Amino acid sequence: MSIANHDSSAALVQTIAEAAEKGRALQMTGSGSKAFYGRQATGDPIEVSPHCGVINYEPRELVIKVRAGTPMSQLEALLASEGQMLPFEPPHFGPNATLGGTIASGLSGPRRPYAGSARDFVLGTTLINGLGQRLRFGGEVMKNVAGYDLSRLMVGAMGTLGLLLDVSMKVLPLPEIECTLVQELSEAKAILLMNQLAGMALPLSAASYDGLKLYLRLSGSEPGVTAARSQLGGDLLEEDNAFWQKIREHQHSFFNTDKPLWRLSIAPAAPPLALPGKQLIDWGGAQRWLISDQIPAATVQQAAEAQGGHAQLFRGGDRLGVVNQPLSADLMLIHQQLKQAFDPKGILNPGRLYPEF
Repeated sequence: MSIANHDSSAALVQTIAEAAEKGRALQMTGSGSKAFYGRQATGDPIEVSPHCGVINYEPRELVIKVRAGTPMSQLEALLASEGQMLPFEPPHFGPNATLGGTIASGLSGPRRPYAGSARDFVLGTTLINGLGQRLRFGGEVMKNVAGYDLSRLMVGAMGTLGLLLDVSMKVLPLPEIECTLVQELSEAKAILLMNQLAGMALPLSAASYDGLKLYLRLSGSEPGVTAARSQLGGDLLEEDNAFWQKIREHQHSFFNTDKPLWRLSIAPAAPPLALPGKQLIDWGGAQRWLISDQIPAATVQQAAEAQGGHAQLFRGGDRLGVVNQPLSADLMLIHQQLKQAFDPKGILNPGRLYPEF
C-alpha cells in the first residue's frame, strides 16, 4: 500500500531552535490520541503529523524505518500486506494515532509479556533535542550494543527529551493461526494458572482475567496451537480478534467509566489486590487495571510498591498533580540530569512526566 511521504524535519529543527533561543516552551502534538496520557501538557503546540512516510522497509530483514507522523493504521496495514506485525501490539486510542506518539508514550498491548515491549523492538531513532540539534542514536540492524542504547531511552519519555523524527524497528511475522480459550475461575486461581502457563512451552500470546473468566490466546503454527489447545482445554471464544482489540483499545465494557483509571505494573504472581473498586488483569498478571474514586493515590502507589511495582493514574483524576509513581531521590536525580543533557532550557513538553521536569 502507498503511504504519504513528507519530510518536514528542517522546519521542525528551525521551530525548536528558535524556541530555545527565546526560552519558549513547546508541546509536541500529533493526532491527539494520547492527549489524555501523562500530566497536562503546556507550551505552544508544535505539529508533528505532517512529518510522515516510510523511509526504508526490508521485509526479508524484518526491519522498518518510519517517520514519526506516520499513522499507525497505515503502518500496520503495510506490515500486514507482507505478513508481518509490530510484536508489542500497541494501542492506538484513536483512528489517527501516529508512530511518534506510540513510541513516546511507550505503551504496549496484550502481547507484551510474551513478545516484548515497545522498547525491545526499537533499533534506532532520529530526534531533535531542546537546542534544535538533530541527533541520531542506534541503527537499523539487530546487534549487540556497546554502552547504553540511547534510542530506547526515548520510549516512554513523552517527548520530554526530544522530538522524534523517525524510528527504526524490528518487526516479526504474523502468526499462522490464533485462537482464544475461555474458562471460569476465581481471581486467585486465574493468577496462579497464568503464571504456571508462562513457565511452560506453550504458544501463549495473551492472558487476561475480567473478574469472572480467564482468556488465554494461543498464537503460532497450526500444529503447535492445536496441541496447546488440546492440552489446556476450555471453551473456544468466537470472534476473539474483536475481544483482544477491545482490551487493547480500552473499548471493553470494563473501561467504560468516567472514574479515575489506575494502571498497576506489579509482579505477575502477586495475589489479588485488596483495593476498593473494579479490577481487570492483563499481561498474565503483571498489569492490574483499577477503577476507583474511593482511594487516595498514595494508597494505590503503596499497594503496587508492596508487590514489586508501581502505579500510574492512567486516565481521569487530577492531571495537574502527580500521575506517575513518585521517584526515589536517586532516580529523580538521574531523570533531571538526562533532561538537562537533552533539553537544558527545559522547553520540551515541560511537566508532562513529573512536575520537576
